[in-house]
Amino acid sequence: MTPPDAADANDSRWSDLDRPPLNAAALRRALLREGGLWSGVELVQRTGSTNSDLVARAEAGTAAEGAILVAEEQTAGRGRLDRQWTAPARSGLFFSVLLNPSEVPVARWGWLPLLTGVAVATGLSRAAGVDTALKWPNDLLVTVGGEERKAGGILAERAGDRGVVVGVGINVSLRAHELPVPQAGSLALAEAVSTDRDTLLRGVLRSLEEWYGRWRAAGGDPAVSGLQETYAAGCATLGRQVRAELPGQRSLVGEAVAVDGDGRLVIATEEGVQEPVGAGDIVHLRAA
Repeated sequence: MTPPDAADANDSRWSDLDRPPLNAAALRRALLREGGLWSGVELVQRTGSTNSDLVARAEAGTAAEGAILVAEEQTAGRGRLDRQWTAPARSGLFFSVLLNPSEVPVARWGWLPLLTGVAVATGLSRAAGVDTALKWPNDLLVTVGGEERKAGGILAERAGDRGVVVGVGINVSLRAHELPVPQAGSLALAEAVSTDRDTLLRGVLRSLEEWYGRWRAAGGDPAVSGLQETYAAGCATLGRQVRAELPGQRSLVGEAVAVDGDGRLVIATEEGVQEPVGAGDIVHLRAA
């Protein structure tokens, strides 16, 4: 990636003093340790998508497991279903990590976005002092003015035969007038006790290292690792009436009753059928 010119980088770095830049050197000191998961931290001022960049590096063999790529600004960030994710520079955390869970059966790799959700929620609870919830499969919710708002998302992509790149976007200091849609939120709007992005990123990545290690040690078993139970406990989708927009323009309405051993959302319909959903868009329906 070609770096921005010096003037542009300087403007970007200091244009909003309420949003100081991340400290790459401090992040490396805090996260990189002998025997740990994280192998490197790279911070860029601006890129299209940290996920796309890290997938390309992994496929080219120039990134190792535990590589962390962080951007102060993303111009073409992506969510599920290729939705765009944009935010002002330094208003959030935009990063991707490369994982290589080679000792875990590929059939269980679908738990990685859910595992990341648990890790992010746990890390933010500790570091930001804000209550978060998870919307299946990959959204982070906060409460703003008594309403659930999406403050973050997760996107996992295969990188070659052995790797998975997991990207995370979290709205940290986004102000009300900067929200891309009314349903969006941020940690600041949810009255987090801290919006220090260095502290938040360290907390989230340490939590991710902990959960990933636990899951790998259990051979990816979500029950043995405690992942399935913890995810269910923090999942705002369970117990709700939902509509699942499924591939092939099919929809399914019912109560979300469980997350099964494959990470699928189980929906109980009015006809008494329990159908597992592995992919789709989930809408939380308001109570009648």
